[in-house]
Order: sequence, then structure tokens, then C-alpha cells
Amino acid sequence: MTTTLSVIVDPMLTNATDGIGRYTEELTRELIQVAPPGCSVEAIVSSSSVDDYARLHTLLPGLGRLAKGRLNHKQQSALWRYGFGSIRGKGMVHATSLLAPLSKHDRLNNEADQIVVTIHDVAAWTHPELLDSRNAARQKALARRAHRFADAVVVPTHSVASQLGEIMNFGDRIRVIGGAVSSKLLLPVDADDRAARLGLPPRYILSIGAPDARKGIPALIASLAHPESADLPLLIAGPGGAADVDAATLAAEAGLAKDRVRTLGFLADADLAVALNRATVFAFPSIVEGFGLPLVEAFHFGAPVVHSDEPAVLEVSAGAGIAVPRDDEAGYPGRLAGAIAEVAGNPELAERLHFQGLDRARAFSWSDSAHKVWQLHADL
Repeated sequence: MTTTLSVIVDPMLTNATDGIGRYTEELTRELIQVAPPGCSVEAIVSSSSVDDYARLHTLLPGLGRLAKGRLNHKQQSALWRYGFGSIRGKGMVHATSLLAPLSKHDRLNNEADQIVVTIHDVAAWTHPELLDSRNAARQKALARRAHRFADAVVVPTHSVASQLGEIMNFGDRIRVIGGAVSSKLLLPVDADDRAARLGLPPRYILSIGAPDARKGIPALIASLAHPESADLPLLIAGPGGAADVDAATLAAEAGLAKDRVRTLGFLADADLAVALNRATVFAFPSIVEGFGLPLVEAFHFGAPVVHSDEPAVLEVSAGAGIAVPRDDEAGYPGRLAGAIAEVAGNPELAERLHFQGLDRARAFSWSDSAHKVWQLHADL
């Protein structure tokens, strides 16, 4: 008899380029690869197009059955949020987010029915002002359902586990399982050509994230106007900001020249690898994080890193980067400027951070994460 683990893979279709979408793809692919003997992985997905279903099978080689819902993602999400649309006789279900069919199930008489959800951060509680109000409310509502019905909760760091434990008492149901660098993030053979197409200068500061307060990008842009700032351009990879917040506006407000800050938009994996590999300094000034995958990606390519002292970021970095205190909000840009200038102007320090980052990146593995997920379900 085959034991099946069903993974909810909706984020691969609805948020394919964001952190949770990439997390879902990488973890599910590795769960298939390291499945114990007699075990298989199938996917649960909301109603979508034939092309989307085919794409899932392409991205997840070895995937078993694709359990297709009758409702689209928006409809299914609404039902699950309010406790409707549960899956009867669901067996082992793993959700890579809080979106899951959470309801009462009889573990006493059917211990094979189990459901695990993932909480990536606690920003909805600790920094609600930095989130869209509807998103924060949705996260809180889903977390309350998880508190009532989830058999276990995966979080990416011990920092998130500690913070979540203060918000809701999950007892021993919390399990820390982090992420890792994407298997597709590889330096291409045409790196020089890609660098030319991207317009990468010889030396630059690189950051990843939307230009919003949560990611600390406004403080980073403001740091360029500080007297101590290194005379380097800032390149920002990632999605654009909200309609009223963009990097160009922030740069203009800081009195910076037009060519001092440039957005690269969303980068393909090969382009991102080139940008990370050639960065003089990688800046990660995030105000709130649950894990901080871009930090590990920067370490993987040996980029010297300057980051915030957000607890989860400190945990992931483990001293491999230069930490900048976030307290005294008005003084944060100046401290960022000083730290970045120190790294950019000190080749010995940059070289030490280069090797420390490479060493730290080796601590994170999707294979290890997948083995831990299988073990978690076995323990349940």
C-alpha cells in the first residue's frame, strides 16, 4: 500500500514569482525526490487551465495525481478561510502557506488524517501597519483556524517560532523547517552578455524587494544621500511598489541624481545569479522577515552582505554579514550608509564576508528541509 502526501500547490500558480511560490515549487519538487519507500506525492490545486496543470507536471517531475478543485483560487480561498470546502478522508495534507482546508477531523479514530500548515512570518501581528489591511486580517483569521485545527505548524526560523508562541499557544505543534537557495539559481555560461544586457556597472549595491517600508528599501534609498554613503549606484531587483510608492519617487525625494537608483524589475534566475555574483555589496535592510531567502541567495554567490538586525535575519545570517541596528528609525539610513561604505571601501573585509557567506549558505538545503517535512508527518 502506498502512503500519499498531498501538497497544496496553489502558490505555484497564483504567486509563482514571490517567496511562497518559489518555496512551494522547491519544497514539493524535493519532497518527491526524497520520498521514503512506499510513499508518493500528489498535488492539490484549485480549478485552473489545462496549461497550468501541464506546467505543474513539468515543474514537478515524478508528481503523482493532480487533485483538481472545482472552484478557482479566489473562490476556494474564501471557502477555506471560513472553514468550508474541507476534504474528507484527506490523509496527509501539507500546506506551504496558511491557506488550507482546516476543519475538525477525528485523529483518534483515523490518525492517518492530518494537516500541516506553514506560517512564514508574524508581520500581521507585529507590524500590521506595514501590510495591506485586508491581507493582515486574512492572515490572522487563517492562523486562528490553524490554532484550532492544524495538527502541526511549520515556521522557517526559531525567531518566528518564538514570536508565534507569544501570540498563540500552539504548544509542541510548531516545527522549524527553513528554506534554501533555488535549484534553478545558477550562474550561466553567458554571464558577461547578461551583465551587459542588464547594464550592470563595474561596482554597485544590490538589493531585492519591493520599495516598501517592510523591506526597508525606503531607508536604503535614503542612505545614499548620507554624507558617509559609498559613491555607488543602487540596483533594486524585484517587483515594483504600490502605485504611490516607487524607487524613482523615493530617490527624487532624497535629492539623488536620476542614475543613482535603478530598478531591474523581476529577474529571471540566470540574470539574478549574475547580479548577485557581481555585486560589490548586497544590502538587505528588511524591517520584518520570517526567513529572508534573498540573504541566503546572496551568501550562495559570495556577495558581501549588509543586513538589518531583524531577529530572523540575524538567525539566518549567523554572523556571516554586517548587522545594522534598526532602532532609532531616523538614524537607520545613516547607519546603513556607514556599514555599506565600510564594506565597499575595505577589500579585506569584503573578502572575509565573501567566504563567510559561502560557508553559511551551505547550511541550507532543500533536501534537508524535505526530509524534515516527511519526518514531521511520520511523527504525527
